[in-house]
Amino acid sequence: MSDIPRGALNRTARLASLPLSAAGRVGLGWGQRLIGRDRGDVSAEMQRRTAEQVFEVLGTLKGGAMKFGQALSVYEAGIPDEYAEPYREALTKLQNAAPPMPPSTVNRLMAEQLGTGWRTRFDKFDDEAAAAASIGQVHRATWKDGREVAVKIQYPGAGAALKADMDQLNRLGPVLGLLIPGMQVRPLLAEIRDRVMEELDYAAEAANQRTFARGFADDPDFLVPKVLASAPKVIVSEWVEGLGMAKIITGGTVAQRDRAGELLTVLHFSAPERVGLLHADPHPGNYLLTADNRLGVIDFGSIARLPNGSPPIIGRLSRLALDGRADEVLAGLRAEGFIPQNYDPDPVALLDYLSPFAEPLRPKEFHFTRAWMQSQAARLSSLSSEDSKLARHLNLPPSYLMIHRVTFGSIGVLCQLDATAPFRGIVARWQPGFSDADLADGTGI
Repeated sequence: MSDIPRGALNRTARLASLPLSAAGRVGLGWGQRLIGRDRGDVSAEMQRRTAEQVFEVLGTLKGGAMKFGQALSVYEAGIPDEYAEPYREALTKLQNAAPPMPPSTVNRLMAEQLGTGWRTRFDKFDDEAAAAASIGQVHRATWKDGREVAVKIQYPGAGAALKADMDQLNRLGPVLGLLIPGMQVRPLLAEIRDRVMEELDYAAEAANQRTFARGFADDPDFLVPKVLASAPKVIVSEWVEGLGMAKIITGGTVAQRDRAGELLTVLHFSAPERVGLLHADPHPGNYLLTADNRLGVIDFGSIARLPNGSPPIIGRLSRLALDGRADEVLAGLRAEGFIPQNYDPDPVALLDYLSPFAEPLRPKEFHFTRAWMQSQAARLSSLSSEDSKLARHLNLPPSYLMIHRVTFGSIGVLCQLDATAPFRGIVARWQPGFSDADLADGTGI
């Protein structure tokens, strides 16, 4: 049987090697600084070596390690170009490295999930996998009514492998701090772990997909495939044909990049208002651009439930920051728990620190580039003493962690796409609290 590699000693040893190696590099870096090497050069070299090892190890594993690598991939645009190539190469391997299950295993799993007569539900079923996912694989088939379908089957042992991986990945906080400047890594790891473990339940994923399919039915801009059958470890849904976003990133036209970027932005901000859910896994492998120029969305395992829509305070604070209303920004952040009650930053200094995050909202259209993302990462990793003190005192309340991660992840994909998008207009249309009317009537207070 071919399934997710899960030998405890082997997996643990590979993942455990990461923090040990990183600690050695930090020590070496301090030594090199003491003998006169430039701090920037030393930090860049440490980042490059750490990146190469992280993705080399993750690339040889599956399950949680692969899912974590995918989640981390959205930050790739913030890495300087000369060091980003190892990330891109390793992430490509992560996407394509899962071993296929033999037909005998596929048949056994399908019988367990859909019954011994499962083949009678199909006109045709390809025993060879058409694509690999992190915790399963996809087969192409023809449903009994003639529709082309995708059949996603979970690998045997996926649950044990995921739990083992995520327990080990919790040790990587110090390592990942080198790779994602300015990010509070331990809460990020905990949040990703929760989302990854949820993805084991294909029945729940199918329910999420059905909700999205109803909410976006007949939409001229989106294609969410309908679910035809589901079980705890199998999902049968309509097949979606299109150009994957990863290919658009590497070789798409300007029009394709801009279209994909605009639709990804609309999906992110509109879904909480339309269906009460946030699509929480914004890596490029989950999206396609169809022949009729719609965005196909094909994975719903990681979802945040926002039954009341996106919190209006997010839109209100963003708009106040744009308008330069420093005192109100400070008061709003304090009220929501972003600033401790016993800390009193200068409102103007706080606004200066936060303003670059709102930059895409200023013009009618914004060009998302790797250079812009890299400048933000560099700013966060080389803060002045006052900015550094301010950053250390800011909190990210748990209720906002998921939204924060997904928003910045989506922006990371926009930068990989090199897309120009009407970001402000989309936010004004879909994010409560941001529009002129919302600001006037106090929405978000």
